[in-house]
Amino acid sequence: MQLDIITPVDKVFSGEIKLIQLPGTNGSFELMDNHAPIISTLTSGKIRVIAIDGHEENFDIGGGVLESAENKVIVLIESV
Repeated sequence: MQLDIITPVDKVFSGEIKLIQLPGTNGSFELMDNHAPIISTLTSGKIRVIAIDGHEENFDIGGGVLESAENKVIVLIESV
């Protein structure tokens, strides 16, 4: 699944992943391949990304919005 994490000034991450964990406003959740379409608000916390090759990255965020459909995930965040 393709992931783009974008701030107002920069693209923080772009690449193929197998899993993303996010701090949703109503609790943390994760997305994997073929997840149902979703739009969610995010609260401050940590985003955990696991790439196809197993490499893990973490991002501390101050909140934002996520949209996912057809194995494409876009995360718009205020700051990293």
